[in-house]
Amino acid sequence: MKGSSPATPGGLENFTPKFDAQGLLTAVAVDADSGEVLMTAFMNAEALEATRTSKKATFFSRSRQKLWVKGESSGNFLAVEEILVDCDQDCLVLRVRLPAQGSACHTGERSCFYRRLPMNGPAKLERRLIKA
Repeated sequence: MKGSSPATPGGLENFTPKFDAQGLLTAVAVDADSGEVLMTAFMNAEALEATRTSKKATFFSRSRQKLWVKGESSGNFLAVEEILVDCDQDCLVLRVRLPAQGSACHTGERSCFYRRLPMNGPAKLERRLIKA
């Protein structure tokens, strides 16, 4: 893709995020050890900088139009260990740690992705068995 080139091995590359028309990037939080997808949210430039500074996942709420720190009300903070940037710089993966017995989902589930849609048959959601 024009304008995107792989970094040289061990080299540095400028971070030039491609925010969407609303000024947001998609951010996917995954467990730092297992790689399990925990949640997806959005970050604006301010949320991204707050995350880098505090090491706590901070997102932008599209419905409330304000920043929110994951865990500020539940105590289930996502401690960010690493931020991965995709090739187009329009999506991030946050490698995070949850507190022991913590949950990333507002429902109390460890992951927001606790249901699955079968590939065949009726379009009915099934509960996944997720290993902690």
